[in-house]
Parts: sequence; C-alpha cells; structure tokens
Amino acid sequence: MDLTYNEKRLLAALYKERHGEWREPEELAGELGTNGEAVVQYSHLLSGRGLAEVRQETRHTYALTPEGEEYREKGLPERQLLSSFEGSVPMAELNRHPLARIGIGWLRRKGWVTIRDGLVTKTGTSPESPDEAALREVEAGGQGVSDLIKRGLATDTEELGFQVRLTTAGVGECRAGLELRQEVGTLTSEQIASGGWKNLALRRYNVGTLPKVAYPGKIHPYQRLIDEMRQVLIELGFTEMYGGVVQSVFWNFDALFQPQDHPAREMQDTFYLEPRVGLPEGYNRVKTMHETGGETHSTGWGGTWKEEKAEQCVLRTHTTCLSIQHLARNRQPPVKAFCIGRVYRREAIDPTHLPEFEQLEGIVLDTGVTFRNLLGFLRVFYNKMGFSEVRFRPGYFPYTEPSVEPEVYVDGLGWVELGGAGVFREEVTAPWGITTPVLAWGLGVSRVASLRMGLKDLRMLYESDIDWIRKVPANRAGPSAPGEAR
Repeated sequence: MDLTYNEKRLLAALYKERHGEWREPEELAGELGTNGEAVVQYSHLLSGRGLAEVRQETRHTYALTPEGEEYREKGLPERQLLSSFEGSVPMAELNRHPLARIGIGWLRRKGWVTIRDGLVTKTGTSPESPDEAALREVEAGGQGVSDLIKRGLATDTEELGFQVRLTTAGVGECRAGLELRQEVGTLTSEQIASGGWKNLALRRYNVGTLPKVAYPGKIHPYQRLIDEMRQVLIELGFTEMYGGVVQSVFWNFDALFQPQDHPAREMQDTFYLEPRVGLPEGYNRVKTMHETGGETHSTGWGGTWKEEKAEQCVLRTHTTCLSIQHLARNRQPPVKAFCIGRVYRREAIDPTHLPEFEQLEGIVLDTGVTFRNLLGFLRVFYNKMGFSEVRFRPGYFPYTEPSVEPEVYVDGLGWVELGGAGVFREEVTAPWGITTPVLAWGLGVSRVASLRMGLKDLRMLYESDIDWIRKVPANRAGPSAPGEAR
C-alpha cells in the first residue's frame, strides 16, 4: 500500500507495543516528535485506508466557581441557614440572615423545613444532598454536579478527544514490513535546476482529500444585509438620519396626523413608558390640524386634542417619527434622508412576527416630485436588493395619500408585500410650513432578509447560531424560497 512517511511512522508507533489497545494522540505525539493535531490527521488518513480505527468522545472537566469554592469551605447556603437555628424560628427572624434570600427556597425544596403561620420548623431529616457531595469532589463529576452547574456554582468545560488503534489490516501491513524513509515535501530551486529532485523520495499528495474546513471571522449575515441597504441608499444620494428609540407620543403619532383615539395607540399595540416630556414649539399648529384642519382643505378629526396624551412616551412603533422630526428641522428642498432602525410593537412571538424588528424609513422632499418618482425610487431599491419583479397595489396609511404597498415576486412564494409608502398628507406637512411634496416609505428589513436568506423563521436573524452563520455565504445572493440554501 502506498503510504506517506508520516502514516508509516504512526503505524510503526501503534504496532510497537499494545497494538490492540486504544492510544491517545498526545501520547503518540511525544513518540513521533509532533503534536496531537497532526497525529489525529495521520490517524484519519490511516482510517480512510482501513488500517486504523479512530473514535472520538466528549470529555467533561468540572470546576467550582469562586462562589462554589466559598461554599465548599462553609457549606451551601441552605446548610448554613439550617445550622443557624434550633427546632424552629419565626420567618421574620430567619429573613434577617444574610443567606436567607438564597437558602430558604432550597430548604423547602429539599424538605429540610416546613413553613406554617410564619414559623419555620425543621423536619428532622437533613441528610447530605447530592449537590453537597458533589461540592466536595466536583472534579470527579457525579449526580449532584448538574445541580451545582444550574446554580452557577460549577462550570462544565467540554473537550473533544480522540483515540486510535490498529485494525487487523493495519497489523498485517506492519508485519509485512514498513520502509521508513524521510520524504521531501518542498523542493528548492537548486534541486529543480540540477535535476536532483529525481533521486529524492517525494511526499505524495492525495488531491482528492478535502482540507480542513476553515471558518474565517465575518459580519453577521443580517448586519451585512443592513449595511448593504445603507450603501444602496447612500449611492442614490440619501443621507442617514438618527434618533432615539424612546419617543414622545406627539412625534410618534400626533405629528403624523394619527387621531388620538386610533386603535394602534392602544396599550395592546404600543409599549408606553412612565416618563412624560414637554411639547415642542409649534405644537399648537398640530393641535389645530387635528381639531379643525387649520388652513388646509382638511376638516381634521374633530373633537378635542389633549396635550396630556401627546406628552406621554413610548418605544417608537415606527421610524416615521424620525422622518417628521427631520422635516421639521429641514423644511427647504431638496431633502433626501433615510433611517434603518429598530421599532417596537406588542406582537405575539412566532416565526413571522416579533415584538421588535428593523424598519427602513425614507423621505424625499423636493419641488416637482410626484407619485411616479416614489414608485421609481422603490423599484430601483428593490432591484438593487436582488428582486427583479416589483409591483404596487393600493394601500391605506393615516399619514400618506395616495398610498401603496410594494410587492416583489419570489419563486415558490409568489408576490410578497414588503412595506408601505406614499406621499405625506397635507395635514402632516402643513403645520411645519412645508408646501413641497414629500415622498415617504417604511419597509420591513427583516422580511427582505428572510427572503434573501431563505428563512422560514424570523427569529434566526437575532440568534447567534454559529452553524447557521458559518453556512450563510459572505457574498451577495438574490432572494430564495424558504429552506433553499444560497
């Protein structure tokens, strides 16, 4: 059999003594003058030829944390607590013990005490528990180690180990005789020029053997997509805007002409916060717009607009609140701005819904822009994101008119809706003295990501699943159907 020099050396080392027993790579490494990883590599080569067997096992190393070391000397909290009184003790008095917060629950769980009418009484049976026994000799493992780990008193370090031994075929190969001759793996220019290489024992290479897989560091796939979106918009001439996740109800709802009794404002849809903030200068114009429509063609929503509602704070439900603030500060055209930020809504968590997710917000303020320009911006953006087929269907949003919902076509799924867009209503822009049309859109980033990566569950975008992250290629890919690898 055509073996390499290193394979022959390992065969000889395995055959030399105890050739029927399992050997550790580290032990063999010392004999061969190399390291354990190299021995494992040679072992797998021999295994592929049927000359050796390789088995792997997961080894656990247990150790106490600093807190666990302290309890090894003094005893677990429940044992110290049990030793602090005789017979029975009032709960109020026991609660003054420094370890009461930790120990009382464990006393009850282990059945060492009963608690009735505010009195803690020993049951009279408090044998050494498995976790106490493990605390003394945690390195040996045992029944109670898992309890110590759950309590944060011990750690479990896993290590993958290998062992190797000769097969019957390997023993036969050794008995037939091994020619151990040093092989050359690298040629010098002199050896090539002189022809001396012809007399050398050249190391053979199996080009069919796959190399060890290397996983280089890379940016999380979802962050890469967000960065790609950001780059596309910057190339289209947009500037990025920023803002806090905590916003006043005034900017989140009222400034966008959303009525104060709108269902989306209810507690079941919005995360309300305790603090209150003052209203900005010019808020009276927004108030008038809600109540009467001000000097526009609108009649407003009617009723009474209440300042105390507008002063409340929420976790922003959309990034459109940043758009209207940006416009209030930049009223003269041209303005082209975008934001990619996280928003928060009260949603039940499932594969297609999350209570927090990213939204891409964009606005264009300029003279002469029309609804057709809005559709053009959206079509170009989605084309650059890898979606060749884009269409629009009418939609409704409280702060835009006309409004549309862009859709893209994905093989295996059909047409998929990816957000909302429109032209800001006069009631939104007039209070800030803006008379130029404003195109606006809010797009779902996570939905685009799931289509691009072929995910069935949005939660994958926010998990650090190292296997999934390694498999997602670093290069750009187009949309794919769920479950399809790219």
